[in-house]
Amino acid sequence: MKKEAYLGVDVGSISTKGVIMDGDKNLLASAYIWTEGDPIGAVKRLIEDLGAQFDREAWEVVATGTTGSARKLVGAMLGATVVKNEITAHAVGTTAYHPDVRTILEIGGQDSKIILLENGIAIDYAMNTLCAAGTGAFLSSQSRRLGIPVEDMGAVALKSAHPTHIAARCTVFAESDLVHKIQMGHTKEDIVAGLCEAVVGNYLNNVGKGKRILEPIVFQGGVSKNIGVVKAFEKALGAPVIVDENGHLMGAIGAAILAKHHDARKTFDFGIENVAFKTREVICGQCPNRCEIICVYRDGKLIDNWGNRCEKGDITARQAKHA
Repeated sequence: MKKEAYLGVDVGSISTKGVIMDGDKNLLASAYIWTEGDPIGAVKRLIEDLGAQFDREAWEVVATGTTGSARKLVGAMLGATVVKNEITAHAVGTTAYHPDVRTILEIGGQDSKIILLENGIAIDYAMNTLCAAGTGAFLSSQSRRLGIPVEDMGAVALKSAHPTHIAARCTVFAESDLVHKIQMGHTKEDIVAGLCEAVVGNYLNNVGKGKRILEPIVFQGGVSKNIGVVKAFEKALGAPVIVDENGHLMGAIGAAILAKHHDARKTFDFGIENVAFKTREVICGQCPNRCEIICVYRDGKLIDNWGNRCEKGDITARQAKHA
């Protein structure tokens, strides 16, 4: 008899993450790939990668959870038994390994969030809204400008004894100030360290504004791999910051744990590589709301839809034919 396992997938605008876990929260397989503007293609590649690592003779995936900005789309593709928002998934994943955590700092490719917890329960949160200067996308774009691989920026920042002050009120001001400081003759080490501090300053002044940040503090998301940003957080907060070795996978881990604890069960089929998934927007004109309905098709058959605000939209979606 095969042992039970649980699949979690976190699809963001920049990266797509997936894990397969056993009932004791041990990782049986994991993958982190770039979304490249194609969440359907990214998930197909992710599942192929996970399937290659996973022992399907000994284990069987009996429940699947999805989260992230494309959670509904990917949930429909994979036949997920649970679809949850990022706040819930990150809180559940983090408390599984750090049960005493009071503050979760998370910086991803294009969004950032802060989650405050008490006794393992999320009691408050905030996400960035307008400015990208406190995200990984900002660091990536500046790494290209400086000619330094983004994965090397943390080590470069640690070489600086005098970080350059970079104005980080918004992305435009930060980029303009960065170019000015380069032309003034500041060293790359000082500028990179200044960028790390600018990301932290923007994050705390926007996402963390008004929030009571208490220890233990866990920092996760792709940017948590940048040691320069970790040190900048510790300097700004005057407190140690924990970075879990699987912090970049925590959303997917949370989705897998949520799937495990949900009642729904459905054996997962890894054979989606040759399945054709397509989406189509349908405007429902049956009432003044004119809802924008997203229809998802599997091999030409409608398998899910969302965006409608009344039952008339359901009828429109069912009548919509595959484009």
